[in-house]
Amino acid sequence: MVAKVSEVMEEFRKLTTQEKALKINLSKSVYGSFAEIGAGQEVAANFFKVGGASGTVAKTMSAYDMKFSDAIYGRCERYVCEDRLIQMLDHEYPLLRERLPHRVSDTCFFAFADTVETINYEQTNQGHGWMGLRFQLRPESEPNDCVIHVKMHDNDPLLQQVALGIVGVNMIYACVHFTDPEQIVLSLMDGLTSRRIEIDMFRLTGPDFKHVDNRLMALKLVKNGLTKAAMFGPDGSVLQPSEYLYKKNVLVLRGRFRPVTHVNVDMLFTSRRHFKREADVDRSRIVMLAELTLNDLSQEGTIDEKDFLYRADMICSLGQNVLISNYYEYYRLVSYLSRITKGRKIGITLGIYALQKIFEEKTYDNLKGGIMEAFAYLFGGNVKLYIYPALRHGSNKLFTLKDFEAELPAHLKSLFRYLMENNKLEDITDADVSKLHIISDNVLAMIKKGEPGWEQNVPHKVEEAIKELGLFDYPGALKRRTFPVAS
Repeated sequence: MVAKVSEVMEEFRKLTTQEKALKINLSKSVYGSFAEIGAGQEVAANFFKVGGASGTVAKTMSAYDMKFSDAIYGRCERYVCEDRLIQMLDHEYPLLRERLPHRVSDTCFFAFADTVETINYEQTNQGHGWMGLRFQLRPESEPNDCVIHVKMHDNDPLLQQVALGIVGVNMIYACVHFTDPEQIVLSLMDGLTSRRIEIDMFRLTGPDFKHVDNRLMALKLVKNGLTKAAMFGPDGSVLQPSEYLYKKNVLVLRGRFRPVTHVNVDMLFTSRRHFKREADVDRSRIVMLAELTLNDLSQEGTIDEKDFLYRADMICSLGQNVLISNYYEYYRLVSYLSRITKGRKIGITLGIYALQKIFEEKTYDNLKGGIMEAFAYLFGGNVKLYIYPALRHGSNKLFTLKDFEAELPAHLKSLFRYLMENNKLEDITDADVSKLHIISDNVLAMIKKGEPGWEQNVPHKVEEAIKELGLFDYPGALKRRTFPVAS
């Protein structure tokens, strides 16, 4: 009875890093290898320090020299990247079955790997790394993969190594003991805070996790504060923003996309035409992003995960990348992207009424420098805003940048003229004004009620997705979608 009470209490209490490592060491069925590059043997070290490591560790190694690393894992242009991590897992995992055939029938094998760059002495770089675990949940079963990317914010390399070791133990423990993907995600930060380490990419795949939609996991990273932004591609595969957007020309459209309408599509493609004409934009390195903020995903303070996946399905059907962020203010989004793109031009597409909100000074009451501080971040770098027109409320007259200055308070007019004269704002003059009457909320209401005519307001691919998958509770769907659940 006492033992059962102890077990129940343990479920509700977060174990320490040492307790997790010891519990794994004492398990007779879990056994594997560690390969760590770039930040010492920090993960493996935790298992050695608590004792009983012979019950868990088959091998631990580091190949710091590039020649040695290439000889073991194959050539690689970059050493701290996902490709190198996968090479390491592909090499290390098969060796377990090959060299330990007598344990195959009663052991759950795992191979843990990481490749990491800690902060340098001058503190001129961003500490970051890739961590991965290939693991079985049952002996003789096909393995699963858990892959994450971490950004380390401690200003001391030793502290970064310690944090990395904690995340590694958390990952192994979670994958061995939990089946709920959200529980796995959240437990990765046990013993840490987002001030020390950030997880901006998470992928869980394999025969035991076929039900997991990793786009939903990307949302959970942002929603639960593990990172400020996460992204995935048109095929639904999760992407690591710092790697995918590195030194790219990025064009962003923020929206609710509920649903995607002809107006959204016209905003995307007209702004891209303008963006391509910029002298400092490399057409071969343009990445377009449809951005969803937590604020735009929330309905009465809560996020409907099914609704999020509806929108993701539609955006992906149009071949677009999706960025999920917790950057409500545009200047925070631009600041984040600028650190990744390294000075390459960034374009932001927004409607004229959204620009009005940007010029509202009360938005920046939390900043000591007010609107001037915000604008320094928003417009200080190589950034340009492409402004899509709208119909004036209650009329058919266009509202464009030509009319915008007249709407501003007198003390902001000079600031607006400065931005115009320095090519920071540009009217989208070739917009399809015949579509400006389309209001997404009205279209959504028509879809839910099954009213005819809504199809004329959305792209054909979006219409197909809504009808075939039953998005937004469309009545008479050809095929209802089964959504993954968190637990």
